[in-house]
Amino acid sequence: MEKTDIKSLDYEELQAFLTGMGEKPFRAKQIYQWMHEKLADGFSEMTNLSAALRERLEETCSYTCLEPVEILTSQIDGTQKFLFRLQDGHVIESVLMKYHHGNSVCISSQAGCRMGCRFCASTIGGLQRDLTVGELLDQVYRIQKLSGERVSNLVLMGTGEPLDNFENVKKFIRMLSDSHGLNISQRNITLSTCGLVPEIRRLAEEDFQITLALSLHASSQEKRKALMPVANRYEIGEVLDACRFYYEKTGRRLTFEYSLVGGVNDTKEDAGRLVGLVSGLNCHVNLIPVNPIKERDYVQSDKKTILNFKNKLENYGINVTIRREMGRDINGACGQLRRSFMEEKSHV
Repeated sequence: MEKTDIKSLDYEELQAFLTGMGEKPFRAKQIYQWMHEKLADGFSEMTNLSAALRERLEETCSYTCLEPVEILTSQIDGTQKFLFRLQDGHVIESVLMKYHHGNSVCISSQAGCRMGCRFCASTIGGLQRDLTVGELLDQVYRIQKLSGERVSNLVLMGTGEPLDNFENVKKFIRMLSDSHGLNISQRNITLSTCGLVPEIRRLAEEDFQITLALSLHASSQEKRKALMPVANRYEIGEVLDACRFYYEKTGRRLTFEYSLVGGVNDTKEDAGRLVGLVSGLNCHVNLIPVNPIKERDYVQSDKKTILNFKNKLENYGINVTIRREMGRDINGACGQLRRSFMEEKSHV
């Protein structure tokens, strides 16, 4: 008999599941609280349940509790990177970043990724599988429990394309921001996508108040195709139209992520074209000095080039920042820690 993934059940689903077992409805509140507020490691910790009920839950349910394989702490800024093992042996990574305004967690949405972006370590090796709702949630829960730090902000920017795991990510956002759980404000949640047009439009209809961050990374369709295979499916104009639709539906300012790759997309002409693409949009451009990975020959733009690029955008009234590099001394970029772990494992 296939076990029920209990941590992936929302509050109403858990109530229905337990009443179907012949339990009183108030048991749902107790169990949900243990899982999503007290962050219990398993049924054995749920001390206000009878031993018989805990035993039945063990028999009928699987309980997601990610196993920390490695935890690295940056000596530069205190950023912590977590490598977690899933129950089927796959590994994923998550990051805790500490800011003055609160603690932010960056989580993965898939084990691996099939989007193929040329400068990203996450996609090397392809997609293994989508993460369940419980696995999405438990990245936040484990980090909060292991670090002893309250998480106030969340970004879906780790390994994987969140909109390629649409239904699970949608449910995760609802459960994370639900008053029965951690109750993290949707305004403090950012979802980063490489630009899956139909899914951006679907997301706009969900009545969320999350921030959409588009991984743009190029100023023209040709350059985007060279860096991001998804551009072979969707023209840059289509993607920007979907972003406009998202803004019209939600009123949430858009973020455009732009990784600066030395000699590839960081010229004056690139800056000028980017101005033309985003002018008139209520948006913020986040310039990201690309993290070099050994599997690719891309290099980071030099500081002068980055500043010139930023100044060009600002001269046209575009809100722009250069992303502060966090945890560079601990494989801080997307997929790097997971990739190095998998390589070591394959050489054993």
